[in-house]
Amino acid sequence: MYQGSMVALVTPMHGDGSLDDAALARLVEFHIENGTDAIVSVGTTGESPTLSPGEHIDVIRRTVELVAGRIPVLAGAGGNATTEAIELARAAVDVGADATLQVTPYYNKPTQEGLYRHFAAVAEAVSCPHILYNVPGRTSVDLLPETVERLAAIENIVGIKEATGDPARARDIIERCGDRMAVYSGEDPTALDLIFEGGRGDISVTANVAPRLMHDMCMLGIQGDREAAQAIDDRLRPLHAALFCQTSPIPVKWALAEMGLMEPGIRLPLVPLEERYHETVREALRAIDAL
Repeated sequence: MYQGSMVALVTPMHGDGSLDDAALARLVEFHIENGTDAIVSVGTTGESPTLSPGEHIDVIRRTVELVAGRIPVLAGAGGNATTEAIELARAAVDVGADATLQVTPYYNKPTQEGLYRHFAAVAEAVSCPHILYNVPGRTSVDLLPETVERLAAIENIVGIKEATGDPARARDIIERCGDRMAVYSGEDPTALDLIFEGGRGDISVTANVAPRLMHDMCMLGIQGDREAAQAIDDRLRPLHAALFCQTSPIPVKWALAEMGLMEPGIRLPLVPLEERYHETVREALRAIDAL
């Protein structure tokens, strides 16, 4: 299935917040040229909460067109209403996405049984591969390992993006489900630790600005070359921290603008990176020769 460095791609925008198709094309080529293993379109880093349903699907469609089959495209298609998640997943598949990323329903805070039934309903309604996404720091909902184990019995639920940043949690899921689903990191600072436990890669914010390094680190880790993978991770550590100095994707979009790949457009209620953090991000980019 999917493995390696899978970029949680930003959605490029002009200064007025409108979508920037030319910049999206540049970013897709940047990632393919630099070894990114898959693109995750319109996830949290892609500002899914502020895109209209039509924009959401249009960005996925355009990303699929630009990628042109060269690497997989996974589509953010979750929702806090099961019917909405099913509709988004169907639409994403219709425009050519290879799989969907399904975040835990947020705000309404379902029980573990509700989470199970939600994801099972999506998987039954839409026959493509689905990757679960557990990010309790954003959703206030935690998909527990025992529920993941139940969901691993569903054939087209093929993986989980585990973004608690807790290596013990990842180890538990891998021990329960590693022969039936892939486990991916959703936290760049602890991604290599998860890979060393048997994870299959990282759905990454850092890969937006350091795609080659993230690809190399993930693949070396998967291949068992701990020393080489750790050396890259050590080099990336200041960048991991800098890209979360404010709420993501604020810092990473500013970094991409500094690199000349897109305008620094972002939509309210998110606002551009505060000036006091500019040099922090610049220093981290210089340390990996991105500036």
